[in-house]
Amino acid sequence: MCHTDLLRANVVLPAFLRFIWRCLNIAKQDNRDKTEINGQIRDREVRVISADGEQLGIMSSRDALRIAEEKNLDLVKVAPQAKPPVCKIMDYGKYKFEQTKREKEARKNQHTVELKEVRLSLKIDKHDFDTKVNNAIKFLKAGNKVKVSIRFRGREMAHPEAGKVNMEKFAEAVSEYGTVEKQPKLEGRQMLMFIAANNAKPPKKGKKPQKQQAPKGDAPAEKSE
Repeated sequence: MCHTDLLRANVVLPAFLRFIWRCLNIAKQDNRDKTEINGQIRDREVRVISADGEQLGIMSSRDALRIAEEKNLDLVKVAPQAKPPVCKIMDYGKYKFEQTKREKEARKNQHTVELKEVRLSLKIDKHDFDTKVNNAIKFLKAGNKVKVSIRFRGREMAHPEAGKVNMEKFAEAVSEYGTVEKQPKLEGRQMLMFIAANNAKPPKKGKKPQKQQAPKGDAPAEKSE
């Protein structure tokens, strides 16, 4: 059983085994983590906070480490810029595990904006144009950006203004859901336009609100005496 399984299962280990497990877990910490812990703290004096948040006062780093070891916990420097530096007594392995778990949850809930492309043509018919508009609206509703492109072929290069008209018509058709971020611009044989969603946040997935049903029939009339 790995250390993450032990944490999830809340397995109670003997004090000595907990100490060994915590040391091994801390030894595997990311090299980018510059947090000083335990013997890495060499300051002459530090301000110490207990695991319960109690202020233990200023003392030597050696005495602070001794208190942490007596409680089978770690001494972690949490405010290195303070004078003297602030250290907290905690279970550093468990702290890192919970921090990693929170970061994963945050990344999972984060919406990544994608760039979707819609291709038009100079002589696009109404049906195809409406289909492209509906696709763009779907992308914009999801909070994504849309790149609209028109590729000019052969003699079509002589009529860039016709492409711009199509672009402007397209932008107007989706204006309820997106705003032109970059105006139509001719680049080589292509004209490009970028549209950003009006609402950057995608719609939340949840239960659709139930429609209130109208009462069937008329309410019974009150009897008059």
